[in-house]
Amino acid sequence: MARNKLALLGGEKAVPDGLMKSWPPVDQTDRDLILGSLDRKEYTYGTNYKLLEREFSEWLGISTPSVFCNSGTAALHMAVVACGCGVGDEVIAPAYTWPSSVTCCLHHNVIPVFVDIEWSTMNIDVDRIEAAITPRTKAIIAVHLHGLPVNMDAIGRIAKKHKLLVIEDCCQAHGATFKGQKVGTFGDCAAFSCNHNKLMCAGEGGFFVAANERLLGLGKTLWYFGENRPPSEDGDFHTYGMGWMYRSTELVASFARAQLAKLDGYIATIAENAGRFHELVADCPHLVRPQVPDGMVTNWYNYTVRFDMAALGHAHEPAAFRNKIVDALRAEGVQTGVWQGWPVPKMTVFQARNGYGKGCPWSCQTESRPDYSPASFPVAQKHADCHTGMTFPLRPPNGLELAERVAEAFHKVLGNADKL
Repeated sequence: MARNKLALLGGEKAVPDGLMKSWPPVDQTDRDLILGSLDRKEYTYGTNYKLLEREFSEWLGISTPSVFCNSGTAALHMAVVACGCGVGDEVIAPAYTWPSSVTCCLHHNVIPVFVDIEWSTMNIDVDRIEAAITPRTKAIIAVHLHGLPVNMDAIGRIAKKHKLLVIEDCCQAHGATFKGQKVGTFGDCAAFSCNHNKLMCAGEGGFFVAANERLLGLGKTLWYFGENRPPSEDGDFHTYGMGWMYRSTELVASFARAQLAKLDGYIATIAENAGRFHELVADCPHLVRPQVPDGMVTNWYNYTVRFDMAALGHAHEPAAFRNKIVDALRAEGVQTGVWQGWPVPKMTVFQARNGYGKGCPWSCQTESRPDYSPASFPVAQKHADCHTGMTFPLRPPNGLELAERVAEAFHKVLGNADKL
């Protein structure tokens, strides 16, 4: 009976303490590369940094160099600048994403215009994009949320029709594919993150990639001090614009390079674990599993589920009851939580329209006044109110045993939802 009684009410945990191992796996490969940089006294732009940039381009399958920077947020900002977005321009983005997907626009006096998401994929609703386009629109930011690709055929058609540029936010989407092609290779520019949570972890860090050398050079002006001169060259140089000094360090790059060598193995293990969990919770009551449309391959960065609040009898208070479910799952030993509790346009910076003082960037050009009313993004709000996600339980070094125990916890909690 103890296995059937909720741990929140004194029962035995479905996931025993100590079963889940921490992310990321670190072994002698990581130690050797990091210590090698220290032994060579390379601390900034050294051997592993340069090899990492080359190897990431090879892994991604692009001919242009990649640029390793200090975060995915920095890479997104570099992409905005590379695409020529500036004062008076608008960029379209999904209403539900991480704030960095759009604060990168504010950094350069660009106004985000939000589009609601579609329920099935949690990604931007491509059928609503054209209605948001104005004469000021410069680009579309396609966020491959939780590792699931956006429909890049649709994005490409819209961008071509309206002569827009495409920025891919791949910060969570390493290795995800659309029709067999890796994300990050469709748009004009793309950004990847190497934050601690990401499938390619370096603690912090990111990659900026571009479709051609011209865009690459424009983005790199933020990477250093505003000039185009690479740090490996000597001599005098001019600063042509504002630089943000977005470089990383040799030691971080060494860690990232070691993790890149293991990335494909990580993705394969996660796919196996997620596939098993996905199968086991197929009949879990009141649970809405994530969908993966035909032609798309997710990397399962964050396995995100929704709860059927109407069936649970809590449609009038979805977020509050969702929180009770999450608390019960955590009591069972499941590491899960609300990834983002509200749509991005509902956040204070957009409601106040005051990014960095005196109403900027909105007051810097007053003709653009996009709709940030929360009521305009009902799907994003519904999703925010009834979801929970798992970032680490399905990742190596964890295996199928943990996936099965976590599935048991979901069945246990949702089977006893009336007791919450």
